[in-house]
Amino acid sequence: MATHTESSLQQLRESALEHLWVYLREPSDMAEKGEPNVFVSGKGVHVTNAEGETFIDGMSGLWLKNVGYGRTEIADAAYEQMLKLTYMPMGTTTEPTIRLADLSRSFFTSGGSESNETAMKLTRAYFKRVGEPTRTKFISRKGSYHGATFGTLALGGSPIFPKGDYEPLMPGAFHVPQPNPYRCEFGGQTPEECAERCINSIEDLIKFQGPDTVAAVVAEPVSSPQGAVVPGPNYWPMLRELCDRYGMLLIADEVITGFGRTGKMFACEHWGITPDIMTVAKGITSGYIPMGDAITRKSIADAFIGSPRAAFRHVITFGGHPVAAAASLRNIQIMEEEGLIENSARQGAYLLDGLKELKEKHKIIGDVRGLGLFCGLELVQDRETKEYFPAEADLANRLTQAFTENGLLLRGGDNMNVAPPLCVTSGEIDEIVSTMDRVFAQASKELGAE
Repeated sequence: MATHTESSLQQLRESALEHLWVYLREPSDMAEKGEPNVFVSGKGVHVTNAEGETFIDGMSGLWLKNVGYGRTEIADAAYEQMLKLTYMPMGTTTEPTIRLADLSRSFFTSGGSESNETAMKLTRAYFKRVGEPTRTKFISRKGSYHGATFGTLALGGSPIFPKGDYEPLMPGAFHVPQPNPYRCEFGGQTPEECAERCINSIEDLIKFQGPDTVAAVVAEPVSSPQGAVVPGPNYWPMLRELCDRYGMLLIADEVITGFGRTGKMFACEHWGITPDIMTVAKGITSGYIPMGDAITRKSIADAFIGSPRAAFRHVITFGGHPVAAAASLRNIQIMEEEGLIENSARQGAYLLDGLKELKEKHKIIGDVRGLGLFCGLELVQDRETKEYFPAEADLANRLTQAFTENGLLLRGGDNMNVAPPLCVTSGEIDEIVSTMDRVFAQASKELGAE
């Protein structure tokens, strides 16, 4: 049911175009298309806009609506905490915040960018505490994304978020090849061979820069910008061993992959490794309220204990907010009680099978991969050369618009992610795959790629 008249909705859109930065969109383009779309409600995997149209959210917002939309239990938990205490005096904490920090020592933030920024500051401060002040450099991967703050932007290398407007960036950040078996920089390799050569490239960089100058390697277990890139099974164990050998910290960016997205609570569990710092956000509250965390191993945290001078001098105003902590606890409880992590593994395998069937039908799909409900596709003009479609094909806008017109919210492009909420059913996955089938068939015909 529509919640606005045509006139009132138009006024809302005009106000948005005049006063609001809509992420990754340009106002004149939205105006030409009668946008932005204004959403007013959601339930499960579905969202409804002000005109009464309902869509399946195939991306869980920004990979975060893990328990789905419309979970009033989380709103109730936040409300109950708001009735008790909505903030805390400086230098103190609250009960829900303490209960949430049970993995190791946590530094709570407001979101993923702040979590990764905190991890960077923690790392540099740690090496000052342990008498290795020359360790200031960070190694990350090409084509990754770790946040929008100035420090984290230097770590990223995603074409989706070009950095030209902000250069020169923070010095001391260096990039190594992404362990993407489909496009391995070292040529046609098995996933294991690609992983090993990527690890060797990290070691080469460490030796070139000087082992005593490198502080940490930062990496996502599964990389989102290039379409859910899953590294070979030997990559993370080898990366853990490499960091140990050279005395560096291993920072796992689990902002997207954490809290059930890949079929485990945390993606690092798939390879049986423990990072030195793990950053999380998004799924910790399923997007019901902002929250993030930089979780450190005890051996790292202990360097900041012993005297007031040893304390970590870093503050995030809304970090560890009691209302956000209460929402996080209820969100995690829902995941556990309803078996949503197990559902992610089960339905993720079903989704991946469906995408593989699409690959058999549509030549424009060059590769399909994924882990749990974090799946990706790579679209190409030519499977043999793996050449992307030219810019004039306007592939991203063409596909995104077609998906929307067919009731599915997905971001099209050369590299695509498909990541519905963890509560998705097999029937809803059938709807997603069927819609993608229709859209790819039409796009292939229009682009002459049948």
